[in-house]
Order: sequence, then structure tokens, then C-alpha cells
Amino acid sequence: MIPPFERLAIIGLGLIGSSIARAARKAGAAKTIVAIDRDATVRERVSALGLADEVTGNAAKGVAGADMIVLCVPVMANAAVGATIGPHLAPGAIVSDVGSVKGSVVRDVGPHMPGGVHFVPAHPVAGTEDSGPDAGFAELFVNRWSILTPPPDTAPAAIERTKAFWEAMGSNVEVMTPEHHDLVLAITSHVPHLIAYNIVGTAADMEAVTQGEVIKFSAGGFRDFTRIAASDPTMWRDVFLTNKDAVLEMLGRFNEDLAALQRAIRWGDGDALHALFTRTRAIRRGIIASGQETAAPNFGRKPEPLPETVEAKPQ
Repeated sequence: MIPPFERLAIIGLGLIGSSIARAARKAGAAKTIVAIDRDATVRERVSALGLADEVTGNAAKGVAGADMIVLCVPVMANAAVGATIGPHLAPGAIVSDVGSVKGSVVRDVGPHMPGGVHFVPAHPVAGTEDSGPDAGFAELFVNRWSILTPPPDTAPAAIERTKAFWEAMGSNVEVMTPEHHDLVLAITSHVPHLIAYNIVGTAADMEAVTQGEVIKFSAGGFRDFTRIAASDPTMWRDVFLTNKDAVLEMLGRFNEDLAALQRAIRWGDGDALHALFTRTRAIRRGIIASGQETAAPNFGRKPEPLPETVEAKPQ
């Protein structure tokens, strides 16, 4: 069994960072947890919640002596953070992150890592539409995938220790190249988010439909789009700007398939529609079978109770 880290420094205590703090403490994955955030309000809340043993706004001070550092900041902030902490990292330390794009992280953070420091980028494929230290919870990573994308020359022992860290918090772990990660996530996460942002924006902009009606008559499908479209704007802006090549490639394929679907509807090709819907239904069942989603009706939402009946008064 790989021993816990002596000192875990988490930079950025939003949903993911605060969940790591909770999960690492619950799993005994670190003896001391240091929370680093430049936002004084966040630091105050982290202290109030008791998420860390030490709380600071000074990244250089916070990473000193840490043997595991996890960057939980927007993707485009990683370069500046890497430059700030690089000179203060202890030999043998492991630096990781949680970004949804890995190619840019390797490019932006790697050059700032001094000799003797191991860089093992990671992406926990887990989250909610909420943000901030109050949004986190220890079980966020349980039975969810965490993808590691270490550079080719990374020490195997550092990869194994990072893998063990995520497994201790309940994750399933996969290792792949940054390029492959970005292509896979473009279609499984990034483009779906872009579609959600777009369709909700389209509905809000329609002159023939008021925003009040959009809210009042939202069916299940649209409600789920609004949940995705409520995700952190800064984070997703950075995702699309840093993974633009893979996203544009997937959008091109999506547009081709959408055009084919449009033709099928226009020409009344029911067989083509039925074949597509049957194939996509099988994908959904595969996701449920793999444990990545619930089979409960209505996505596991609790049904609203029936209104109380009022007995008729006798005449």
C-alpha cells in the first residue's frame, strides 16, 4: 500500500478543489492539507468549513514542503500559477491538476517545473453545475474516471503514486496521452456543453417565445440542457479556447450528422430516424451498465408528491 502524502497543497478551492480536500481527508490520503486561494472570501469559507489544516492566499508559501500539489484553477490560469510556484517546489514533489484540457496544461505548466519535480496532469471526469467551496463533497469522485496524462519522461513511481491518490478517493484511473484525452473529451464533454449553452441561448433569444414561457414550460430535455449550461462560465470559456482544434473537429462531424438527420426528417425517412434512435439508446444503456449513470426513472430525481386531496363536505 502506498503511504499517504505528508503535505497536500490544493490551489483553488472551488467545487473540485474543495471536494479533493474533503475526499483526501476522509480517505486518509494526506496527513496535512493546505488550502491556497487568492480570494479572501473563499479562504474565510474554507476555514469556516474546516476543509484544511492551513489556509493561505500565498501560493509560494503554501506549496513549500508539499509533496503533492494539485492545481484546481481555470485552465488558462495554469501558466501563471506554474510560474509562481515553480521556484518553491520541493525536490521529489508531484504536481498535478484537474483541468478538462490536457495538451495546454502540459504546454503551459511543464516548462515551469524544476528538475526533480514530477509533473502528472490529471482530469477527474466528475462535477456538478455548482461552484465554490460549499459545493464540494467527498463522494464526488467515487466510481468516476480520473484520467492521467503524464509526459513521456515521467517517473513511473510518480504516476503510480498519483494513481493511488485518486483511487483512494474512489476514482477509476486511466492513463492516456494528452492529445488523445483532448479528442475524447471534446466529444464526450466539451461539445455537449457547447450545444447546451447554444440551445439555452437560442431559446432565450427567440422573439416568439418569452423567457417566462421557456422557464414555465421547460420539458425534461430542456431542463437537463439548462443544468449543463449553468456550469462555471470562466472554466468553460477556457476549455473551448484551449481545446479549440479538437472541439472544431468534433463540431464538424456533428454538423455533418445533423445535416443527415435534417434530411431524414425533411424526406420522412422514418427508417433512418428509427435506426439512429435505436443505436443511441444502446449507448445510454451501456453508460448505465458501466455504472456511470443511474437507471432510475427521471435520472433519479425524486418525484413531486401529489397534492393533498380535499374531502367533499357533506351537504
